[in-house]
Amino acid sequence: MSNSFRSQEILQKNKRYIPGGIVSTNRTVEPSLVFSRAQGASLWDVDGKKYIDYHAAFGPYILGHNDEDVNLAVVKVLQSGSSLFGSGTNELEGELAELICQSIPCVDSIQLLNTGSEATYQAIRLARAQTGKDHIVKPQGGYHGWHNDVAMNLMTPLDKMGPYVSPGEYPSAPISAGIPAEHASLVHAVNYNDLASVEWVCQQYPVGAMILEPILQNIGVVKPMPGYLEGLRALADRFGFLLIFDEVKTGFRHALGGYAAVANVSPDLVVYGKAVANGFPLAVLGGKREYMDLFVAPDPAHRVLLAGTYNGHPVPVAAAIATIRKLAQNNGEIYSRLDALGVRMEEGLARIFSQQGITASVVRQCSAFSCYFMEGRPRNWHELVSQHDFALDLAWRRQLVERGIYFLPLPVKQCSLSAAHTVQDVDYTLEQAAEALAAVRQPVM
Repeated sequence: MSNSFRSQEILQKNKRYIPGGIVSTNRTVEPSLVFSRAQGASLWDVDGKKYIDYHAAFGPYILGHNDEDVNLAVVKVLQSGSSLFGSGTNELEGELAELICQSIPCVDSIQLLNTGSEATYQAIRLARAQTGKDHIVKPQGGYHGWHNDVAMNLMTPLDKMGPYVSPGEYPSAPISAGIPAEHASLVHAVNYNDLASVEWVCQQYPVGAMILEPILQNIGVVKPMPGYLEGLRALADRFGFLLIFDEVKTGFRHALGGYAAVANVSPDLVVYGKAVANGFPLAVLGGKREYMDLFVAPDPAHRVLLAGTYNGHPVPVAAAIATIRKLAQNNGEIYSRLDALGVRMEEGLARIFSQQGITASVVRQCSAFSCYFMEGRPRNWHELVSQHDFALDLAWRRQLVERGIYFLPLPVKQCSLSAAHTVQDVDYTLEQAAEALAAVRQPVM
């Protein structure tokens, strides 16, 4: 596969001053294109080639790139002279807090941060402060940020995980060097959709929190089985740990109230990011007042530190207000349109796989979807890594990129529709998907 000459030139130049040439190593893919412009549902690389974008920068663009209403809100706040004051509060952050709390039944109050990693870090710290217990449970295949408390057991190779375990836990598998063994010993990885293993861990260790994506969307779209999230709520109440929903990817993408509202399960704490501000850097930590108030506990021994120079910066806050207000218009009509586009994409892809005799499934939740080249739908990472055809997935995605359809060229990564996508975009994508799949299955001469 050939890369854009100009893209390669820029990458090599950046490598002189940036390790690897890229400021987030998660963005390292092949082909290593350099994009220069985005609008609506489209991207353009530095050579001027256009792509229909289903990556959406790992999911933030629920409204599409450069949404006019969001951009106008940002321009307005800048022209008003609003700036980062670094002292006291302001009307914008109060307006956003009220808007979020009114939109999400399980959230009594919030705090604003800059990244999902910061927010999950604070959520775990709150849970430990509240419960006095240090151990954490997380599902294998869930990603909750780069910090030591959770940077492990994401896409663990099968040979490191070993055989399927239930009830029980998998060996700690840090996804980064530099994580002390003491940190890893406090994190217990279990299979998603496995209540028995969560109960088992709680019987072995003093568990302060379980953190999970209510839908695993860092390994595509792996959904909870009926009763799973409700069962976690019951286990949290029984064993006295805090249930934390990491809705950095699911929040505001599937419903205004997040996936918690869709599932009708209330976590103790919940984290949002990405879609909440349509691409501007903002994260939200919210939850029950009794836990959130630990940030201002009168006793310093029980108070949880919350600090951050850029927390509540007026630019992303204004973007978030505009995004949420637009998502709420006409009783959430945007979500209905996104779901209809999602159905069209899901049914079209399933038809292509059937017509070409491919064993595959399409899993979708509203505007997020993923294709699995395996029998049935995965219930957890262990099933996925042992059955999915990763080579076919990657080859197909690279063929799509060549044809101007930007599925992130990494296996089992979520694809995202936005309000800027059209029926014509979906239909053209399906045409290219069929041709790309046929191309990668042709025998090499």
